[in-house]
Amino acid sequence: MTIPQRRAVFTGLGVLTPIGTDPAAYWQSLLAGTPGVRRIGSFDPSALPCQIAGELPGFDAKKFLPAEMKSARKALKTMARAIQLGVCAAEQAMAAGGPKKGQIDPFRFGIEFGCVMVATELDDLGKGGQVSCEGPDSTVNLTKWGADGLKNVPPLWMLKYLPNMPACHVSINYDAQGPNNTITSTETAGLMALGEAYRLLGRNAADFFLVGGCDSKTNPLSQSRYNGFYPLTKSHNDTPAAAVRPFDAARDGCVIGEGAAVFGLEDLEFARKRGATVLAELVGFASGYDKGKKGPVLAGVIRNALKEAGVGPADVDHVNAAAGGWPELDAWEARGIREALGDVPVVSYKGLFGNTGAASGLIELAASVLALQHGERPGTVNCDKVAADCQVNVHIGPPRKVTKPVAVKLAYTDRGQCAAAVVRKV
Repeated sequence: MTIPQRRAVFTGLGVLTPIGTDPAAYWQSLLAGTPGVRRIGSFDPSALPCQIAGELPGFDAKKFLPAEMKSARKALKTMARAIQLGVCAAEQAMAAGGPKKGQIDPFRFGIEFGCVMVATELDDLGKGGQVSCEGPDSTVNLTKWGADGLKNVPPLWMLKYLPNMPACHVSINYDAQGPNNTITSTETAGLMALGEAYRLLGRNAADFFLVGGCDSKTNPLSQSRYNGFYPLTKSHNDTPAAAVRPFDAARDGCVIGEGAAVFGLEDLEFARKRGATVLAELVGFASGYDKGKKGPVLAGVIRNALKEAGVGPADVDHVNAAAGGWPELDAWEARGIREALGDVPVVSYKGLFGNTGAASGLIELAASVLALQHGERPGTVNCDKVAADCQVNVHIGPPRKVTKPVAVKLAYTDRGQCAAAVVRKV
């Protein structure tokens, strides 16, 4: 059987970020350089070395789900915050450009999500832990935990934290019975989910996908853990807006953020037949593993994605980098970009909202899709002087005109997994 040549295009978009909770607000904040990194407000962070994060202030999932979605609204109590973010972003994407009932065979409607194991929130296990403690140092007695503690744990608590639950809830909400998968490779998860949906569309396994990424680690337990092992900046508690410094000579660590982004990704002909508005086209994707984090493997991933797209460095308006102020990783990414693309302009938007984990690849990709659509590219904040070990052409300052039709989005993990997506203006 001959597989037809299919083109993958973006249609609907939903975003929930610390700088905007819909695409229009997000775009305006990008243009203005509105900071979203603040002192943590959901709990008292004064005991932590890093007391700042990219939080969504006042997030209430019910505000994003219409009243007629009664089952989805009822199910919110079985979702941790990260999962709620993904479900709400999916509803935005569907409302903006998804197929209406009867426009798609449910078996041709797929879901791909990037998410990781969600950290348990203290209100689920805290009471059980308290009644199981004894002695002056409050040591947990496991016998008491089994006899008394578990009685105070909600019976469905585990379902709130499984990484596959965003994809499950979203598929239920829209009767999506086609391919369904979850990628858990931390900061590359969202972009890898996009790559998998892209391949499945190309193989004619579906007509439409909701592709998303969601993450939230701004709760006390996650913040305590990340302060213990992650290179968070410790020097900007009083100046949070200046904390995340991509490629900057003074960068000294990261900041954790939260959020979600969901795209509608579909076959171009299917989009045309149903009259959908096309935002951009996904024309290339590649991934790899750079064990030594030296640069050549990442450069090869970029070249492979460009080759599939049928474009070269001269066609690229900008690289949307994953740089988030981690000294070692910013330098690795810069070497890969320089080797593959030379002096192409580079932007990073983590300075505005921090590292949103599994959501980061798609939240940041949304900025490039919007830039191609609107014809201007927001600049990088907090990069006052490009570091000697990051010799790339960083776009610093106010927005500039988009002059070429292609953008490249990168994602990577601290272990060396890396991915590149190539999008083109339509």
